[in-house]
Amino acid sequence: MGATAIAALTTGAATAQEFTLRMHQFLPAQANVPRDVLDVWADNVERDSGGRIEIERYASMALGGTPPELMDQAMDGIADIIWTVNGYTPGRFPQTEVFELPFMVSDARAASSALWTMYEEHMQEDFAGVHMLAMWVHGPGMFHTNRPIVHPSDLQGMKIRGGSRGVNDLLALVGAEAVGLPVSGVPEALSRGVIDGTTIPWEVTSALHVSELVHNHTEIEGPALYVLTFSFAMNQDTYDSLPADLQEVIDNNSGLEFSIFAGGTQADADGPARQVAVDLGNNIVTVSEADAQEWVEVVQPLYATWVEDMNGRGIDGQALIDEARQLMSDYEAAN
Repeated sequence: MGATAIAALTTGAATAQEFTLRMHQFLPAQANVPRDVLDVWADNVERDSGGRIEIERYASMALGGTPPELMDQAMDGIADIIWTVNGYTPGRFPQTEVFELPFMVSDARAASSALWTMYEEHMQEDFAGVHMLAMWVHGPGMFHTNRPIVHPSDLQGMKIRGGSRGVNDLLALVGAEAVGLPVSGVPEALSRGVIDGTTIPWEVTSALHVSELVHNHTEIEGPALYVLTFSFAMNQDTYDSLPADLQEVIDNNSGLEFSIFAGGTQADADGPARQVAVDLGNNIVTVSEADAQEWVEVVQPLYATWVEDMNGRGIDGQALIDEARQLMSDYEAAN
C-alpha cells in the first residue's frame, strides 16, 4: 500500500509539472512590462496548463548576454521565451520599422493590432526560428533631458539616447548626437553625464528613476514622436516539443488579443509615471499638435529615405506605410 501511495504521488507530481520554460528579458522584474504584461501571460499559461507548464522568469539579462542578443537566444534555445526590442538590431527586422517612423503612431492599441496583423500576413519569414507569441508597441516616446526642449533646434549639440533608428536620424537632422544605448544603461549614463537626455515613454521612467535624474520632459500632442516595436517570442523547437493540448494553451494566451492588451497596458502606465515627475516639481513641456508641425516638417525627409532603403531591400516601403496607416485607422474606427 505504501509503495502504491508513493507511486501515485510521483505520478501526480509528473503530471503537475511536465515542462519548465525559461523566460528572459532585459528590464528589472518590478518594471511595468515584466510585472503587468509578461508575468500576466506566464501566470495565465501556468494556470491554463493545470500546472503542467512552469515558467521561470529571468529579469535584467540574468541568463547572460546583452539585450540585442535576446532574439538569437530564443532562436538558439539559450532561452525558451524572450521579450525584446526589435530595433536593438537595426535593419534586421525592417518591416517592423514602419511603426517606428516619427509621428506615425497615434494609439498604442491600434498600432499593436496592426503590427500583429502585418506580422501574420507577411513578416513571419523575418523571424524564422521562433514561434511568435505577440508583437506590440508602447505609448508615445518623448524627451527627458537636462535642459528644456521645445523646438527641434533646442537639441543641437546635445547627446541623446535615441529610442529607434528613426529618432537617431531625427537627432542627426537637428545637430544632436545620437547615443546607442539599451534602455537598462540609461540611468548610469544620465547620472555620469555621458548623455544629456534620453527618449523613452513615460512608463519606463519609473523603473529607471529618470525623473529623479533629469528634470525636463517634452511631450508632444497628437501622433507620437516615436514608438518602438517589441517581439515576445518562443523557441520554435520548444514550442514543437509541447503536446498539442499545451500548444493550444500557449496559442490561446497569445496572438492578436494579447498584443493589443500588452500595448495598451504599456500606454496606460504612462499616466502614473508622469505623475511622479509632476509630484517632483519637474518641468513638463507640452508641445501642442499645432506647434508639433515644426517637428513633423523636420522629419519628412526621413520617410523618403526609409522608403528608398526598403525598396533597396526588395520591400515596397510605401506600401508598408499605407498598410500600417489603413490598419490603424480601421482599428480606431471600430473601437
